[in-house]
Amino acid sequence: MDKYKQQVASLISSALDADAGLDHSAVLAKIERPKDAKMGDLAFPTFTLAKALHKAPQMIAQDLVANIDASGFEKVVAMGPYVNFFLSKPGFSRDVLTTVLSEKADYGQNQDGKNGNVPIDMSSPNIAKPISMGHLRSTVIGNAVANILAKNGYHPIKDNHLGDWGTQFGKLITAYLKWGNEADVKKDPINNLVKYYVKFHKEDVNHPELDDEAREWFSKLEHGDAEATKLWKWFRSVSLEAFNQIYDKLGVQFDTYNGEAFYNDKMPEVIQMLKDKHLLKESEGAQIVDLSKYDLNPALILKSDGASLYITRDITTAIYRDREYHPAMNLYVVGSEQTYYFKQLKAVLEEMGVPSAKDLHHIPFGLITVNGKKLSTRSGRIILLDEVLNDSIALAKKQIEEKNPDLPNKDQVAQEVGVGAIIFGDLKNDKMDSIDFVLEEQLRFEGETGPYVQYSRVRAESILRRVPDFDADTSSRDLDDPQAWEIIKLLNDFPAIVKDACAEFEPSVIAKYALRLAKAFNKYYAHTRILDDQNHLAARLSLVKSVSIVLKESLRLLGVKSPDEM
Repeated sequence: MDKYKQQVASLISSALDADAGLDHSAVLAKIERPKDAKMGDLAFPTFTLAKALHKAPQMIAQDLVANIDASGFEKVVAMGPYVNFFLSKPGFSRDVLTTVLSEKADYGQNQDGKNGNVPIDMSSPNIAKPISMGHLRSTVIGNAVANILAKNGYHPIKDNHLGDWGTQFGKLITAYLKWGNEADVKKDPINNLVKYYVKFHKEDVNHPELDDEAREWFSKLEHGDAEATKLWKWFRSVSLEAFNQIYDKLGVQFDTYNGEAFYNDKMPEVIQMLKDKHLLKESEGAQIVDLSKYDLNPALILKSDGASLYITRDITTAIYRDREYHPAMNLYVVGSEQTYYFKQLKAVLEEMGVPSAKDLHHIPFGLITVNGKKLSTRSGRIILLDEVLNDSIALAKKQIEEKNPDLPNKDQVAQEVGVGAIIFGDLKNDKMDSIDFVLEEQLRFEGETGPYVQYSRVRAESILRRVPDFDADTSSRDLDDPQAWEIIKLLNDFPAIVKDACAEFEPSVIAKYALRLAKAFNKYYAHTRILDDQNHLAARLSLVKSVSIVLKESLRLLGVKSPDEM
């Protein structure tokens, strides 16, 4: 559409009097798309010209139409204060289809990011605790943002910043030594470790001395005690093994797993940097950074006993990433309840003069609940992500057995549909919206679901298989088909959608676009006998192939697989 916007801007600029005071770029900035497609494809509003030209906007629009060469368009008309342009459908369709079919999966790719590094802090489960539904959003939003960044020419670096340090390990070691055994942990590590952790919090209500034991064991761990270190390493190892099985199922990979423990030996330098810059101030025995100039509460850096806090480790992490990656941006995909914390973190880094601080962005997201209840590991109210994925795959397999029992690779397709339904079900929502998860709703093959988009592409591929000699690279793209017009415009929108999703760090922009395209294609399929008209067959198949390409790429950006058959 950019090419046509430029053409419209040139025509308007040429037809305007010099008194109008608008150059080509100013005209271009004002061109918009009418809300109703019946009013045209592009429009130029004339309101702002009324004062300069001493005319009513409606009259200005009529004068412009009279002086415009409309030969490259279907028609150009004045509609009230607007000059409305109707694109030539055959020419525009040919341009769009040619671009999609020649660029294929690269359609929409741009180099805006100039290969700049973008570390993305995402997922970040705690060692020795299960990956629950509460971890789903950070994981799939972060993964989709990474894919979208790469599509816009950035180099994303997915960092699973593991929660592998802190007083909870003192509690876990205490609980394991009191109630656990090695055989049970080896047989079912995560479930047993979390059972011990939950029991600790139930028991310490009536036995506060347990907290003293836990603090002692964490102190031993901090000072390198052999038994404490051995247990910590073991808990970390079995946890990562369990985590990676789930990540593999989700199709999510990470570039680094540098957890909190990785930064322990790097904190003293950071504390010294804060001192050297005279940023640390004492407050009731603790060390803080005053952030009043940012209208923020002080950032507590060290407790009165000298212990570090999350922000101490996050400052250290950010400085490490700044030195290691020289990032174009530094992203944190963390729940919206941490918004204030990330304002403090960014402010401290700016005070320290860390180069990438200004480009630190918190990507917040809303809460996920199941049946209206918030999830909590401590209280034992957990819904395991792996179990939900398995249930979704099983439900997809059941539906496939009912609808297409002879389908080859049923297990693989069931996994792609079942897992894709969970991912898409999250990402179709604006990231700040809270979600109440209901599995059966995600697996429907109609409505705003992942399976609906997947099946729409399967339908396109099914049509193409019925014409085995169709060659998309050499076929006609001269499509004069009014019923296909909405699809053509949606296909044309994809590069701009990719840019918008990147600018907003918002995967739902892609998901909602995929739903619109799937809906438009299914409407076309319902009202057009695509294979019956030999005169238009090649052009229509070019359209179908283009839809298949763009739907598959849209799903890929979200981290959703796209089977050819279902």
